Parts: sequence; structure tokens; C-alpha cells
Amino acid sequence: MSAAAHLDGILYPPLEPYETGYLLAGDGQRVYWEQSGNPEGKPVVFLHGGPGAGTSEWHRRFFDPERYRIVLLDQRGCGKSTPHMSAPDADLRYNTTWHLVADIELLRKNLGIEKWMVFGGSWGSALALAYAETHPAAVSELVLRGIFTLRRHELEWFYEGGAEAVFPDLWEQFLEPIPVLERSRLIEAYHRRLTDPDPEVHRPAGLAWTTWEASTLTLLPDPGLVESMTEPDAAVAFARIENHYFVHGGWFREGQLIADVHAIRHIPAVIVQGRYDMCTPIMTAWDLHRAWPEAELVVVPDGGHSASEPGIATALRAATDRFAS
Repeated sequence: MSAAAHLDGILYPPLEPYETGYLLAGDGQRVYWEQSGNPEGKPVVFLHGGPGAGTSEWHRRFFDPERYRIVLLDQRGCGKSTPHMSAPDADLRYNTTWHLVADIELLRKNLGIEKWMVFGGSWGSALALAYAETHPAAVSELVLRGIFTLRRHELEWFYEGGAEAVFPDLWEQFLEPIPVLERSRLIEAYHRRLTDPDPEVHRPAGLAWTTWEASTLTLLPDPGLVESMTEPDAAVAFARIENHYFVHGGWFREGQLIADVHAIRHIPAVIVQGRYDMCTPIMTAWDLHRAWPEAELVVVPDGGHSASEPGIATALRAATDRFAS
């Protein structure tokens, strides 16, 4: 059974890409991209989460393949992009938000697309905002899910102890790789281990970091999702890239993405947010909506964080169907 088989009645049927390739992005980076759907359709680019999660086949299915030209890419260092950040000598110097923004814009130009809809969830919502605020003329609409802007209190909620109040059992497992005396600054403590070239050090840390996140993405436990995210190489790359971004605050000024929303208030947008999202709580979506009242906020009453939850997936498909014309 596919990872999204339970969404067969909600999303569009599975489809294969009609073109794939690699963007030569400089700094030795090869960024995987693909196109599916209708080559003459409305262009949309899908920005995955993490950072470092990569794309999956089912991500194509949020869009009507008759009406959309669907572009997916694996951001630097993950998925099918190379060099992969699971390697012991992984070098993250050339992996920042602004490298990714430049990659997206280069891909748009290389594909001959004048404007495209930008669809992003979780970290993908932060990247979508950063891209749109930098290149507003290239964006026709925005569909955002599980809003995350890397403000300090957002990071502290999920990685420094806030969410422990809801998941004390899972939190104990997250703490295990970190000695007691280092637990007051967990993101930094994990950074030391994830950047250690010794697999005996970085692999357990990568698995613990990724398991914590995978286990809290959905309102109800989803063992299949946890299993799919904790394949060892993928888990290490995910944890390394994510932690690298968090240590650096996404290379944003504190509160930058919400403060700069004036640049995109004219762009039609839908924000989909699960009421019980533990990874990126609704407080951030609410703050964004207050700064950007023109954007429609859809709160899913029985939703957590993951786009694979039925209520979230239904709201996302409704948004893409609305913008298809």
C-alpha cells in the first residue's frame, strides 16, 4: 500500500512525471526536479517540508493533472539531490534559505515559466514566503499549510521543551542521546552530534531527532509515516539539514517573514492550518493572517500538522481546485 493510499478518495489519482532532470545550481549542487500533469497547464511548484524531507510521489496528487503543470523539486542535500547530506563528510555551507530561493528562481527561468503558483507546507511555507517576498512578480497564488516562520519561540516550543507538555513519553526518547548537562540548549547539543563525522555519533542523533518529529506530525499516531521517515540515511540527512537551519534561525531577521508580508498582500492566498498542529502551532498561522487579512485562513478542526491527514488534504485540494483556472 502506498503512503497516501488512505487519501485515494480525496486526492487525484497517482501519476508519473513526463520529464525529470537536475538543476546545476553551483557549489557542486545538483537539484532534482520533475514535471507531471499537463505541459500546457497552469504552472505550480511544490515546496516540501523539513527542510530536508524531500518530495514523495503522492505530492503530485494535490493538483488536477488536466489543469496543472506540476513541478516538484528536492531541495539541496536531500531526496534525489546531490551531494546527499547523509554522507559522513556532508558540507552544509552551501545550503541556506537564500540558496534555495535562488534555486527555485533559476528553475522557474530554466523551465520558461513566467509565473507560477507556489504550494508549500511546514518548512515549505517558510520557503514559499521567503521566495514570494523576494520575487513577488513570479508568483500567481500561494497555498500554504502548517505555517512555520522559524521565530525563536516557534523553535523553542517544539525543540526545547514546550511540546513535552503534550508528549512527555516521546520527549524522553528525544532526550536520550543528549547528556543531562547539555539539555538546556537542545538544538545546539544536537548540532554537535549531527555534524560529528563518526556514524556512531551522528546516526543515533539523526534517528532520535527525526523520530520525535515523525511521531508528532499527526493528530492520531501513524506508524507508517514514522517508518517512512526513519530510513537511516534519509533520517540523518533530514535531521542534519533541519538542525542546520534552526541553529541559524533560517538566516532570517527575527520575525522577518511576517514583517515583510506587505510585499505579497496583493497575491491571492489560502492558509490551511490544523487546529491541533503540535509541530507548528496555530499561533503562527494566526499571526500571519492578522498581518495579511486578505489571505483566507482555513482552520481544520480535526487536523494536526501532516498534509496526509484527511481534513488537511481535503482543504489543500479545495484550494488548488479553486486556483486551477
